[in-house]
Amino acid sequence: MAISVLILTLNEETNLPGCLKSVSWSDDVVVFDSFSTDRTVEVAAAAGTRVFRRAFDDYASQRNAALGDVTFRHPWVLMLDADERVTPEVGAEIEQVTRQETRVTLWRIRRKDTFLGHWLKRSSGYPTWFARLFRVGAVRVEREVNEEYHTEGGVGYLQSHLIHYPFSKGFSWWLERHNRYSSMEARTLLQESQDPLGLHRLIQSDPAVRRKCLKQLAYRTPLRPWLVFGYLYFVRLGLLEGSAGLTYCTLRATYEYMIDLKVRELRRQAKGLPI
Repeated sequence: MAISVLILTLNEETNLPGCLKSVSWSDDVVVFDSFSTDRTVEVAAAAGTRVFRRAFDDYASQRNAALGDVTFRHPWVLMLDADERVTPEVGAEIEQVTRQETRVTLWRIRRKDTFLGHWLKRSSGYPTWFARLFRVGAVRVEREVNEEYHTEGGVGYLQSHLIHYPFSKGFSWWLERHNRYSSMEARTLLQESQDPLGLHRLIQSDPAVRRKCLKQLAYRTPLRPWLVFGYLYFVRLGLLEGSAGLTYCTLRATYEYMIDLKVRELRRQAKGLPI
């Protein structure tokens, strides 16, 4: 299949073999590593991938550097995280859409988040669309975390799903990761809070635009972490997903609370006040 694959990594020796196996159909797999301290680079090299390394600063910069600095062998690149898996259905659909003559230069796809042996269709807030397939040179990435993808061409939506294992390295790793995410998200939210809300975007056809507007609206709402829990657990019926649903909804609310605490911390620091 004439598709290049790009995998961004940082200490992913556990996840990387499964991800590489799921894209074994590609003859151009690139691992773009953030100077891992485990065996990530060795695993990638042993699998015959091309490896590039760059010090991490933020997610948008890292993805832009990977998309801009690497010379890919094919005109389309599928960008993955190491804890994602490409199913045969995804591969077949990608091959089909990239062979078509179309002005689409960015394809979005949904993921099935797997936790404690369950697909969290309800408590994860599914469906969320992620930009993953790009025409080389046609996409730029913005926003430090929870990135936004922009293109001058068209945007398409794949019908198949990636499989996502967000807890593949355990609860401690998930908490450490989201501690970093919450710090980055808090800084970004303070910057975005200066922008007008633009409620008209709630009726836009692009789900990414609607999601951004809903997110900005939510961060202006009191008791937001508890509302997030209530929405995912009761409204979206995460309660039907048993222990997995309850645990995940609790962790999501905790993450949102961490963001709120750090926003408060940054505001006090800006005023020269102690925490």
